[in-house]
Amino acid sequence: MVKPGWLKIRPPAGAKFLALERTLHEHGLYTVCTGARCPNVGECWSRGTATFMIMGSTCTRNCRFCAVEKGKHGEPLDPSEPARIAQAVEEMGLKYVVLTSVDRDDLPDGGAKHFANCIGTVKSTGDGITVEALIPDFQGDIDCLRKVIAARPDVVGHNIETVEEFQAIARDRRAGYRLSLEVLRNIKLLSSSTRTKSSLMLGLGETEELVLKTMDDLKKAGVDIITLGQYLRPTARQLEVKEYIPPGKFAYYREMGEKMGFLSVVSGPLVRSSYMADRSISFSKV
Repeated sequence: MVKPGWLKIRPPAGAKFLALERTLHEHGLYTVCTGARCPNVGECWSRGTATFMIMGSTCTRNCRFCAVEKGKHGEPLDPSEPARIAQAVEEMGLKYVVLTSVDRDDLPDGGAKHFANCIGTVKSTGDGITVEALIPDFQGDIDCLRKVIAARPDVVGHNIETVEEFQAIARDRRAGYRLSLEVLRNIKLLSSSTRTKSSLMLGLGETEELVLKTMDDLKKAGVDIITLGQYLRPTARQLEVKEYIPPGKFAYYREMGEKMGFLSVVSGPLVRSSYMADRSISFSKV
């Protein structure tokens, strides 16, 4: 299937981009921005926003839309990682930091304590830093959620990824639609002031009715911010794209989300979970 013109972008370049990339390399850090070849990396970095992948590069889940390395066990956690990220944040002059991770089902707490340490260390770099934690489901363990929330992230996101009918096709068997909704609902129950966020990828064959139902379910779970973007096949080993959704349809979903009462809806073909994250939180505070 040939990509339409609206999905074609120029690769990031320029002295600032190269300098930021060099800083990450010097600290031995990995960002989703470059690792996942995000189409918005240049725009986000220029606004002082970046997404760091923590807890290694090996995921213990086997989702069929994702090209991240899979395995039964991940790498040993690096106790220096929180400080290295915080130092890079200062050197890069970031104002909005997203911390995400692979799933670590091999760890007793799914890596929740390490996640919390990273959040707390980054927030300690200055009052002007906003931290968003894009977390795994931690198998629904509420004590793990408590650890993360205790570190006081400004936003906690957990992606439901796709509509209920396609969960078994796209996601690992240990994940699930109801589990993700439960995680999002519990975050709000534990901290009503914490902004919650979730994301949908489109183009797997879902219908408009199913997308709107998913958005409604997320709203009922107390989600404040949602993002909707086009699924793009990372390699030939992942799920095929069934449809390229036109920009007008994404605009329609944004209008519907706003009518549902979400505080912020970011919807477009090139949108990813953390796209316009800094603007989304500022809008949600209005």
